[in-house]
Amino acid sequence: MDGRDGMRAADADREAVAERLRIALNEGRLDLHEYDERLRQAYAARTYAELEALLTDLPPVTPPQRSGLAPAAASAPAVDPPAGPPVPVTTRGGTARWLAEVWLPYLNVVAVVVTIWAVTSLLSRELLYFWPVWVAGPWGAVLLIRTVTGLTSGEPHRKPPKPDNCQAG
Repeated sequence: MDGRDGMRAADADREAVAERLRIALNEGRLDLHEYDERLRQAYAARTYAELEALLTDLPPVTPPQRSGLAPAAASAPAVDPPAGPPVPVTTRGGTARWLAEVWLPYLNVVAVVVTIWAVTSLLSRELLYFWPVWVAGPWGAVLLIRTVTGLTSGEPHRKPPKPDNCQAG
């Protein structure tokens, strides 16, 4: 490594890369899994080269005032809106975040109860009754219905984004 690439990165540099990754997630350029993986790598990075490697396949951020794209309202021809409820247009990232908010608590709890069942079965040296089905089944059915109705009604797009972690000071 030569020059800047071999130099140690500061916490502020890691935060800047984390912010760029968050923007890429919001734009739909990264899925949740890839975002999480890159974020971990960013906070573990020691040099500028390690940080820059996380952003090589992402385009630079262009402020809206310098963007060559015209706003949708200004360039769209005037037509009557279609009948029925409006269909909001957002990025894939908003839907992925909403799905994660809905399903991650369920997956965490199911993982815990299945682990408890597996450990107790191992300790008793016999396959015990699979009681986690009474936790996972009904709750999963409710979440499945909520997911289908939420996606068809556009709930992920109506929900305001969660505020970032703001620090007073």
